[in-house]
Amino acid sequence: MQTLTREELKAMIDRGDDVLLVNVLDPAAFAKAHIPDSHNVPATDQGLDERIRELGASEDSRVVLYCSNFDCNASHAAAKRLEQAGFNDLYRYAGGIEDWMDAGYPVEGEAVSANDGAVGA
Repeated sequence: MQTLTREELKAMIDRGDDVLLVNVLDPAAFAKAHIPDSHNVPATDQGLDERIRELGASEDSRVVLYCSNFDCNASHAAAKRLEQAGFNDLYRYAGGIEDWMDAGYPVEGEAVSANDGAVGA
């Protein structure tokens, strides 16, 4: 598992890299705010690896996991579980949604709906 900065993740997205972006928080937190085009698969989901496969990923797919902030360990825990399930191109965006929003990068969800669904550029 490799750790990404927000700038590295933003560059991946801007380049259109083939990456599965997964928010591992609970559905309520995901509904509040998430990075556009990300999927919600909670780290606590017993079938985490199966859910990731259902989203079209294989063990060789690039998967980026994120949670709420630098203090949150959910993305680390999810990455460890996926490594044990055989996934080998895993990335963790340690800053999470809070770091992403602090940069003014685009966000979707209830927390930003008053801003027409996105904040920043």
